[in-house]
Amino acid sequence: MHQKIYQDPPPAPLIDPEELGKWSFYRAIIAEFIATLLFLYITVLTVIGYKSQSSTDQCGGVGILGIAWAFGGMIFVLVYCTAGISGGHINPAVTFGLFLARKVSLVRAIMYIVAQCLGAICGCGLVKAFQKAYYVKYGGGANTLNDGYSTGTGLGAEIIGTFVLVYTVFAATDPKRNARDSHVPVLAPLPIGFAVFMVHLATIPVTGTGINPARSFGAAVVYGHNKAWDDQVMDILGWTIYWCCNCCILSSVYFEGLELLKHLVHSGAMLN
Repeated sequence: MHQKIYQDPPPAPLIDPEELGKWSFYRAIIAEFIATLLFLYITVLTVIGYKSQSSTDQCGGVGILGIAWAFGGMIFVLVYCTAGISGGHINPAVTFGLFLARKVSLVRAIMYIVAQCLGAICGCGLVKAFQKAYYVKYGGGANTLNDGYSTGTGLGAEIIGTFVLVYTVFAATDPKRNARDSHVPVLAPLPIGFAVFMVHLATIPVTGTGINPARSFGAAVVYGHNKAWDDQVMDILGWTIYWCCNCCILSSVYFEGLELLKHLVHSGAMLN
């Protein structure tokens, strides 16, 4: 059986001055900004709509399942739309993980993260502008640690959730898949969207689900209440960003390590 020959693409340079002069670089930054803006706008509206409906009717609203679908579905749509422009990161944790794996340069990673955070702030700002009364009354869609859960529990939920998402991104976008598993077609945005959906189902009752520092940061900035900032910055947001970095390291090292191990085993078999 004929086996396709695969060569690893060269790692992205740490700093690439040439990309600063390309329109495609700035187009990608704009795409990340717009995608994150739309992501926050739709999802925060969904959260506020659910809270406003369920406040008068316990069975009203879309429920946790609907909120999870909103987050997962928007990621699927936006990654599909922007993958060919910017790679469809829409998440600083994903961008940082791809930077560690040398898939993007340092300059591109920094600009993506800035664009994502600004897009998140603007998306939440639009929600507040259109529905200010509901926005303030129902918490602005900001992530807060729910009653009955400790900070450690919330942190653990965010660590595991972020790892699931980043690892899925690495697996779904693995360029070796076309050469190794060409008989198994994979639409990369689909498993990524489902990963977001499943993580939200599990962690909405705990922290409201962060796993995206831009999402948590934008909502906390626009909402601006002490409770949101206390939970986000002091306990969850600050430590989640720190542990996002660690989860991304684990994800990238583990995924790349598996490929290196398989290469060494194959080379040993050839020598024998």
